[in-house]
Amino acid sequence: MSIRPVKRIVQAQPVLEGAGVQLRRAFGFGVTDDFDPFLLLDDFRNEDPSAYEAGFPWHPHRGIETITYVLAGTVEHGDSLGNSGRLGAGDIQWMTAGRGILHQEMPKGDPDGRMHGFQLWANLPASRKMTAPRYQDVTATEIPVVTEDDGTKVRVICGSFWGETGPVDGIAADPRYLDVWVPPGLRRTLQVETDRQGFAYVFEGSGTFRDASEPRTVRDEDGNVVTRPLDQTGNRSLVLFDRGDEVTVQAGDEGIRFLLVSGKPIQEPVAWAGPIVMNTQDELRQAYSELRNGTFIQPG
Repeated sequence: MSIRPVKRIVQAQPVLEGAGVQLRRAFGFGVTDDFDPFLLLDDFRNEDPSAYEAGFPWHPHRGIETITYVLAGTVEHGDSLGNSGRLGAGDIQWMTAGRGILHQEMPKGDPDGRMHGFQLWANLPASRKMTAPRYQDVTATEIPVVTEDDGTKVRVICGSFWGETGPVDGIAADPRYLDVWVPPGLRRTLQVETDRQGFAYVFEGSGTFRDASEPRTVRDEDGNVVTRPLDQTGNRSLVLFDRGDEVTVQAGDEGIRFLLVSGKPIQEPVAWAGPIVMNTQDELRQAYSELRNGTFIQPG
């Protein structure tokens, strides 16, 4: 067994999206090789309704899957095919945009005004870019939770882990999507198959993902320059792993909670503009031409 070394640690950066939603982007709209088959991860978290209420009005998608995971508040959604619904705390929506869909997502806070969720984009291979759109809406009660004797807790959203299999299935990149909590001071090792690209996104507490003693100078989530041990991670830290078949995490004094996501690389060319991701620039131009002339949504 080999522990995956940490390839890179970065802080999610402030971004304005939709009609004016203030969020943090962990990665996206850059070189895709390091995260293949994943394209983007956004953390939309705020306690000020004015920072998110404008939401994400009608917009297109083609060639990707969007995965929305809500932790607090709700997200109301609707699309050009007549589907609509609401995601509550703990719920997941895994949308395969395929050949094209128009939809909107409108976040609402809980009674205290809190809104928190994530959106992950996964790429589709060329053979499935133009597949029919598909939804998998999963409620919190459908997601299995594994709790170990030491208090480690894992919600298995997609893929198999520790004897449980998540409810989301039929995904091209065969991903594993886990929500992991490790109690204070505890060290845990989690399996991630060697043939998968993997990353962790820390959103509560802090910890380290390998032994290290050298300090590093970074900017924290508020933009302040701080000195931390080489691999110490905190709120809104993205940890990109190198190759190996295990990830080791040492939780800090407050414990650590993070998304652990992995998938098999697609290793195909990426032509990307906004919410549409294809394999070639010609395909991308065709998609936007169809969007302009009203033929983007295809029947059948």
